[in-house]
Amino acid sequence: MMLTNDPVWSDEAQRREMSQAKASAGRVDLLVIGGGFCGLTGALQAARQGLGVRLVDAGRIGEGASGLNGGQVIPGLKYDPDWLLQHFGDKRGAAVVDFVSGTADAVFDLIEGEKLDVPRARSGWIQACHTEKALAAATARYKQWRGYSDQVEMLDATGIQSAIGAGNYLGGFHDRRAGVINPLSLTLELARLARENGVEIRENSRCASLSRRDGLWIARLADGAEIRAGKVLLAANAYSDTLFPGLAATLVPLHSLQIATAPIAEDVLRSILPAGQAVSDSRRILVYYRRAAGNRLILGGRGPMRLPRGPEAWAHLERALVRLFPSLRGVAIEKRWFGRVAVTLDHLPHVHEPEPGLVTMVGCQGRGVGLMTASGPRLVDYLLTSDPERLPLPLTPIAPIPFHRFRQVGVGATIAWYRMLDALER
Repeated sequence: MMLTNDPVWSDEAQRREMSQAKASAGRVDLLVIGGGFCGLTGALQAARQGLGVRLVDAGRIGEGASGLNGGQVIPGLKYDPDWLLQHFGDKRGAAVVDFVSGTADAVFDLIEGEKLDVPRARSGWIQACHTEKALAAATARYKQWRGYSDQVEMLDATGIQSAIGAGNYLGGFHDRRAGVINPLSLTLELARLARENGVEIRENSRCASLSRRDGLWIARLADGAEIRAGKVLLAANAYSDTLFPGLAATLVPLHSLQIATAPIAEDVLRSILPAGQAVSDSRRILVYYRRAAGNRLILGGRGPMRLPRGPEAWAHLERALVRLFPSLRGVAIEKRWFGRVAVTLDHLPHVHEPEPGLVTMVGCQGRGVGLMTASGPRLVDYLLTSDPERLPLPLTPIAPIPFHRFRQVGVGATIAWYRMLDALER
């Protein structure tokens, strides 16, 4: 079987062909490298402030993580308010909590305000707990977030079974600020909107090198074109490669794999996620799932460290699907796809300004749709004002992971160990 990596989102996303001509040389006010949520919203922000903006992407718009993810729009970070206040201090921590609390709002408000053609449902997100320890942690999360929002609640075992249709959870945290979208549609609609506002977008234009000369950034593309820019937003995240020294070595790249079922019979689907929430479970190697168009169910999770080579790479997800929903045994899997995600060791997004006039943000930790959509404009505002209060999170220095080349071996072993522990806790 040949793997085309075609996500189920492409069935309803409207792709508009973009110019395949070489990216023109010359000078621009802002060069954006990467056409995902962060790059596109940042480019749009700059263009609407009158800047000349050029965006280059190594592939087609939507072929990276922004078009391949699960479409779960979840506010917050891996850490909850008390930890963020302690880590960043009262003043900056309060600003971070306020920002991450509103990242789902940023997505849905943008779609509504710009009238973007993006299938969506603001149906909430459930963190489903399979052990007493996980339930206690979710309860602590709820107690912290209820001080900031009346849109959070705890579900008991009866409530979560009714909401999900799976009987193997003890309870869970329900955040009604969250929801689901077609992520490829959002990416393509943002590209359309950016172009309509004057952003020059060039696909299949990989940036091979980036340097600074005479007060300008010089980007040399793989086809030999050279772009000079006053400012640069490096918005490639897990696809940053080696554009800036040491940046790639701060990240552990992982593969996130997903499956989509064939259409499910109405009588079978009726009890599965009847209100359409997104779900992430509490296992060490979590799985996440949601409904999608055409009576399909989508389920995703971490894959092998190497590139998946055949359907067997998705077998653990197919087993999880049947474990959660035995009624789906025998339902065909119509699509399998994967994307690359970037993980930081401290599980926080990192914002870097390695040199004046260049800013980047990496490491979404599973919150990329909301986090990056909301962060793009903030990063551009910082580039234009140098006001650190405009940043989504404080700047940190680039700090490569020690022995980075061996890190993936260790992570691969840890994933295998965690998966075994998860199996014992069923």
